Amino acid sequence: MDAASATRLSKFLSLHLRHKPEALGLSLAEGGWVGVEELLTALTRHGQPLTRAELEELVATSDKQRFAFDAAGTRIRAQQGHSVPVDLGLMPALPPAELYHGTVPTALTAIWREGLRSMKRHHVHLSPNVDTARRVGNRRGPAVVLVVDAAALAEAGFVFYVSGNGVWLTDHVPPEYLREL
Repeated sequence: MDAASATRLSKFLSLHLRHKPEALGLSLAEGGWVGVEELLTALTRHGQPLTRAELEELVATSDKQRFAFDAAGTRIRAQQGHSVPVDLGLMPALPPAELYHGTVPTALTAIWREGLRSMKRHHVHLSPNVDTARRVGNRRGPAVVLVVDAAALAEAGFVFYVSGNGVWLTDHVPPEYLREL
């Protein structure tokens, strides 16, 4: 599968495993899981045929590691980013002292006023390093990278989780815990 096809398919899967499973006739089970065979059948039914081997290649080679198989390899889910109700079963984790958030300049006024909010997702997504944050921010234009004082947030009682692909999650980051890189 070429890079453009993989990107298109990854976005298609993200849409349906994070936000609109019902559009493919899917229901997410506890933990956000869906059967691999059920997904492949639904994809074929909706004009996006995919083999098991192609799905495995997409999951294994995705630079963002958006998806994961369960231990048996019979179910798949998005690692984070859901807007539909789902409990991923993540355990609270102690974050590193600093985390990062990539955004665009047009979002800064609201961020300095309200902080980082989860918007339509379950959590605010934070990156473990500057390069990842910059890549995330570049999706919608030139990136601005914000440094999050995660140690102070944790000390103030904010709870953090880390998804299987290393994305740090929390409910909200007030503006006083942010600075521009």
